[in-house]
Amino acid sequence: MSDSSASSLATFLSRHSRLFVLTGAGMSTDSGIPDYRDEQGAWKRSPPMTHQAFMHSDTARRRYWARSLVGFQALSEARPGRAHRALAALERAGRIEQLVTQNVDGLHQRAGSRRVIDLHGQADVVRCMHCGATQMRHAVHAALARLNPQWTGLEASVGPDGDADLTHDDFGDFSLLSCARCGDGIFKPDVVFFGDSVPRPRVDAAFAALERADAVLVVGSSLMVYSGYRFARRAAELGKPMACINMGRTRADALFSLKVEASAGETLDVALRSLEAAIPAEKLASQALRAST
Repeated sequence: MSDSSASSLATFLSRHSRLFVLTGAGMSTDSGIPDYRDEQGAWKRSPPMTHQAFMHSDTARRRYWARSLVGFQALSEARPGRAHRALAALERAGRIEQLVTQNVDGLHQRAGSRRVIDLHGQADVVRCMHCGATQMRHAVHAALARLNPQWTGLEASVGPDGDADLTHDDFGDFSLLSCARCGDGIFKPDVVFFGDSVPRPRVDAAFAALERADAVLVVGSSLMVYSGYRFARRAAELGKPMACINMGRTRADALFSLKVEASAGETLDVALRSLEAAIPAEKLASQALRAST
């Protein structure tokens, strides 16, 4: 990252005190969670499970939960990185109107951010698709491990959603759980799979926050998926300035007034230090107090 890039981002942050922040998988790579796409925006691995395949195929569900039994541990053990902590600090300083994340890892909240909309949900909750009963995912995985001891202890590379690249061809002997409340409901992580729709209240809340914001900061997202890109498109329609920190191209490159192609954690760290030096401490404190009321 060049000094000029960090300086430009710090200037952008100092000029806009009501940021709408949109984050993606690139936020969490420093936490050991891989991202989805390469620098050209193409898939690095097979596309994730779709909602339609999961709901309509018993074989797909067995494959998903077997792979997840191996891969989700990396997601659950991840800790917030520098980028998460920097955005939490910006929020405490009263400079973030809303943070909208496409990630399902919950790391923004663990870092201390409170103004968070989990656009695609959080992966640590499982829901019965018949009766709506919910369980914490660690309890579901513990039960699955008891039912499938032969599948525990396997190793495989993991994906950003807790999937794992197990090489097995046959998942037919993997036993699934039944819902204890209704008896036959399908258990699914309480997240938006590809091919599913983001709940309308979340989208409406995000758009309302975008209206209130005076600028947009995109961090670690290629915006190739429409669920995130629509906010950049709407911001452009509203004439709101946009900055982006992302390694590689994005779907909205033509819309940004500033783009930094560097590590999100390092870039935000440097920019935040510059911002703190440029804005008197008492002003930052008053902004934080105003944001909390």
